[in-house]
Amino acid sequence: MSLLVSAEDAIVSWEPLSTREAAGKHDFLAALARGADILSRHPLPSHLTASAFVFDAALENILLVFHGKARFWVQPGGHLEDGDTAVTEAALRETIEETGLPREFLADARVVDLDRHALPGAFGHCRSHLDIGVAVFTEGTPEPTVSEESEAVRWFPLAALPDVLAPEFRRRLDGVLARLA
Repeated sequence: MSLLVSAEDAIVSWEPLSTREAAGKHDFLAALARGADILSRHPLPSHLTASAFVFDAALENILLVFHGKARFWVQPGGHLEDGDTAVTEAALRETIEETGLPREFLADARVVDLDRHALPGAFGHCRSHLDIGVAVFTEGTPEPTVSEESEAVRWFPLAALPDVLAPEFRRRLDGVLARLA
């Protein structure tokens, strides 16, 4: 299956819980209609990305990375790459790259969030991301490792998130938690 087909399947099967989410799903499907260019950083200024909301099995803690360019805490994620075969696998690859967690610690990857967000000028050509958020679970809270792709990585209790979060992160997280409940 191609990455474009995987992305379309993930978006089509995602069930919106509100009219806002339904409009977002429509926006994603319209973007996919542009073809494979939506999968890469160029030539379009808006493109698909994948991220992972990594939780412990008890759903009490979430793993976040400190984004060096944007200067806030956010779930691991990033651009799709040529070797990616599925959106969920892209989210897992990004998680492994940014947190150092081994693949065998990451389970139950499933699409739980669609979010289009604008990017500031520091991101160059990229003007917005159409991010497909995936829920991933770990057994316990395995020790993450700071990598070249992350300035800091840390588990946070859901009841005590850091103050400096990505815009709209709390809204996205609330939606993810509602889906997982």
